[in-house]
Amino acid sequence: MSKVRLGIIGLGNIGQHHASYLAAGKVAGAELIAVASSVAAKREKYLPAAGFADGESLIRSRLVDAVIIATPHYQHTTLGIKALEQGLHIMVEKPISAHKRDAERLIAVHERKPELVFGAMFQLRAEPRYLKIKSLLEEGRLGRIVRISWILTDWFRTEAYYSSGGWRATWAGEGGGVLLNQCLHNLDMMHWLLGAPARVRGFCQFGRFHKIEVEDNVSAYLEYGDGATGMFVTSTGEAPGTNRFEIAGTLGRLVLENNRLSWTQNETDMVEFSRTAGTAFAKPANREEEIPFENADLPHAVLMRNFVNAIREGEPLIAPGVEGIHSVELANAMLYSSLIGGTVELPLDGAAYQDRLGQLISASTLKKHVVELAGGDFADSFNR
Repeated sequence: MSKVRLGIIGLGNIGQHHASYLAAGKVAGAELIAVASSVAAKREKYLPAAGFADGESLIRSRLVDAVIIATPHYQHTTLGIKALEQGLHIMVEKPISAHKRDAERLIAVHERKPELVFGAMFQLRAEPRYLKIKSLLEEGRLGRIVRISWILTDWFRTEAYYSSGGWRATWAGEGGGVLLNQCLHNLDMMHWLLGAPARVRGFCQFGRFHKIEVEDNVSAYLEYGDGATGMFVTSTGEAPGTNRFEIAGTLGRLVLENNRLSWTQNETDMVEFSRTAGTAFAKPANREEEIPFENADLPHAVLMRNFVNAIREGEPLIAPGVEGIHSVELANAMLYSSLIGGTVELPLDGAAYQDRLGQLISASTLKKHVVELAGGDFADSFNR
């Protein structure tokens, strides 16, 4: 095809961001044809693109070849399935689903229609800092990985943020808190770089800093099959907060913090050095260097160019939609572990977690209000 005709479903902050760079011609081979929003004023901003009051009408319109789904979490699965069944390619904002079982349903439909392109919007995969880390890991420059930690507490949010929409920070509206809403990109990055842990023990605090029912403060312990361990710490209630990602291996350590990537390289493998050293307090000699990088230019547009090229030319996807299940599973596992008060083995039982989530929704005092919103502004108030 000469051009991919695109539609955007959901015009909250992220949907409008996609619309802005598409309208500015930042994605060659693509044309913004249609938008869907329950708010007429938002639809009118993107004339002459056709406007629809809901996503299903856009999907059925036959005006587009592909859609970007940028609605609240639970709708990602239902709209994604309807679009695939209509023969449309899909790019789904994070998370691809609110929980693992829904992600499995979406992936199963795509497996029946493999000719359609299914992408996930994990734009950190286009960021040079993470590409450099991935290259170093794949080259074995850190040796055997022994420990990882990510302290990610710079997501500070006020009470006003959480009260800006009745669906926000509810089990019925979002399916979770900081893990599912703020941290999905980071959880995707951990899996992309290091693979899945074998087991997870989560310690989540629900409404620790805010008047909400979901988690806003989390510490999780990870164990990998090869013996490596990890910690993942996040919060929306801590200020000034920290963002420090550290990977330690037998040949050195990588630290990403304050927009700086540093690498401390051991001259010899630390395990081998320990076995052969003749004195009690010796340490391997090392050297430190800073690894320069630039920020990606419009990383969302980078992934959309890749998505469009995949449709037109078969280019491999940077972030295949099927890989979106991994970050959802990690978020769900941390929550489920905390809820049951024990360690969770991966792969997570998606049906068991879905049942527990259903219990939380049923018990929620906010459920009725959220459900009432689902037919109106709910779909357009999506905002990170």
